[in-house]
Amino acid sequence: MRRKYLDCRESPGSNCTVAISADTDEELMEVAAQHAVSAHGYKDGPELREELRKMLKKQEESIPA
Repeated sequence: MRRKYLDCRESPGSNCTVAISADTDEELMEVAAQHAVSAHGYKDGPELREELRKMLKKQEESIPA
């Protein structure tokens, strides 16, 4: 299974080096939203999650289970 990830460095104007990965979109979105709120002061809501969803990528290589 290819894990999905979000790299905060790819956010415009960000100097954050955090990268988050998970097996499911739902799990990744929950952790990414928590990070955006706690580390960057965003308000959680549909708009934030839509922007985060646009940043999701699949890892090139999967890690064996």
